[in-house]
Amino acid sequence: MGETTRRQVVLGTGAAGLAAALTGCGGYGEPSGSPSPPAGTGSVVPSEPQNPGAGEILAATGEIPKGGGKVFAGPKVVVTQPEAGRFKCFTAVCTHEGCTVGSVSGGTINCPCHGSKYRITDGTVVRGPAPRPLAEKRISIEGDQIRLA
Repeated sequence: MGETTRRQVVLGTGAAGLAAALTGCGGYGEPSGSPSPPAGTGSVVPSEPQNPGAGEILAATGEIPKGGGKVFAGPKVVVTQPEAGRFKCFTAVCTHEGCTVGSVSGGTINCPCHGSKYRITDGTVVRGPAPRPLAEKRISIEGDQIRLA
């Protein structure tokens, strides 16, 4: 193979790679042809419903143990009963790295990923590495049904 032929092969390969990059290779996790956000505006995030699951019946009041609680994976919430007849609801998404909390025991809502614990009374952090409390969610009690509000 002569020098000119080798150079042509190298240049041809580079040009083909550049053409592929310019014609339809989106960023990681983006479909080809997705618009990029304007410079300096951050990433485009699809909007989420303001109150997903609103109106959904979560459980009967008798299913939530006094001094404990229950995690609901579908709507990603946790309902607690810190004292008899008083129910609280929080997001079940840990504020550390977004894992779903796994259990409620000993007066805390517990994340299995890195050991964060939150109080069942107000969602505040008892033990990190979680940096923030769990966000409170609105519920309503209708008869013996607990419903997302």
